[in-house]
Amino acid sequence: MSSTAESVPAAGHERLWSVDDHLADILAAVHPLDPIELQLPDAQGCVLVEDVTVPVALPPFDNSSMDGYAVRTADVAGATDEFPAVLTVIGDVAAGSGALPEVGPGQAARIMTGAPLPPGAEAVVPVEWTDGGGGGAAATSMRPAGVGGEGASGEVRVFRSAEARAHVRSRGSDVRAGDLALEAGTVLGPSQIGLLAAIGRGSVRVRPRPRVVVLSTGSELIQPGEELGEGQIYDSNSFALTAAARDAGAIAYRVGAVTDDADTLRATIEDQLIRADMVVTTGGVSVGAYDVVKEALSSVGDEDEPGGGVDFRKLAMQPGKPQGFGSIGPEHTPLLALPGNPVSSYVSFELFVRPAIRALMGRKDVHRPVVRATLAAGETLSSPKGRRQFLRGTYDAEEGTITPVGGAGSHLIAALAHADALIVIPEESVSVEPGTEVDVVLIG
Repeated sequence: MSSTAESVPAAGHERLWSVDDHLADILAAVHPLDPIELQLPDAQGCVLVEDVTVPVALPPFDNSSMDGYAVRTADVAGATDEFPAVLTVIGDVAAGSGALPEVGPGQAARIMTGAPLPPGAEAVVPVEWTDGGGGGAAATSMRPAGVGGEGASGEVRVFRSAEARAHVRSRGSDVRAGDLALEAGTVLGPSQIGLLAAIGRGSVRVRPRPRVVVLSTGSELIQPGEELGEGQIYDSNSFALTAAARDAGAIAYRVGAVTDDADTLRATIEDQLIRADMVVTTGGVSVGAYDVVKEALSSVGDEDEPGGGVDFRKLAMQPGKPQGFGSIGPEHTPLLALPGNPVSSYVSFELFVRPAIRALMGRKDVHRPVVRATLAAGETLSSPKGRRQFLRGTYDAEEGTITPVGGAGSHLIAALAHADALIVIPEESVSVEPGTEVDVVLIG
């Protein structure tokens, strides 16, 4: 897959890709997934592909916003503690009530929050403004019907007056029939799911969350919880990248570490394609004798699609110089091959994989936020000439500062765990003095 900004390297020199060109190449090749109809519980986190209009007003009827009594305003005009209005209680109106009593002069109906306003009533007085039908002082709550003589009959004393429509939620006060509830492109979170349910939608048409398979390579890797042997380390990358893929919005599957054998890796990836909209590998993309990903996939192509296969590249960045990108299998599934060092792997995910996942989702905001901040460091930061360097840091939004965390080593995973941002040092800079303004990628 070729970049739209590709330049021809000089004879005998391998092309050094820029970060921007590599990302542009990925995003040009990754297209949003086809829309599907999903039930509301399954649509959370997905992007809506159609405008949703309101079929019925919300709320669909005038209803009470308080537990209390539905009254006519004339009957409670001038009511005070000393001279309460005494009304006849003609019935209860609960949420979901069907047939409603009609409130006439000198009458009231007990009403619960969310219950429809009965005919004849013009306002609701909260139960705290009444004696609750008990004949004493102001009530503090509505008792169950029939307890202590209180309920759908008898009298109630009202100690305050009420204006028309007091404590009444009007029909259509939230949304009216025909209004636009949600527009195409909306990401469905809890409140959007709640609105769809409230207007009666049981399912919606969305772009699904992409299924991302993450696997790490290396015969030295063992799973956390097992005992380390000589020369072994725990596989942290697959756990970190699977979590990062989920954080980006994907449905992520972690595959245990694959040994340094090209045939085994190739077979493992082929087995995973049935459940993958994207494959992410970590490790084995450099120039070592056991860089298995490069060995296994360099010659794999999509025979139906010109320019298919996986292209392994060197990028003008630190960390994360070796990268791979392409597509594999009959469905031309995108594959991103990341370096194996933990920091290189995670930084590469943030810069390249996360935007690709969000592009598959049809999200408009594929990139992390970038802000300007003042470097709060105790010493000058150095950077290799011609490389865009990404250093870990902690961002103070209130002060507008960024403080480096840990060093520049690509294996320093402990520092990464305490960082919430990446400090960007551009290619043309070889040093950055404390107090300098820099670009900061917010990853926290």
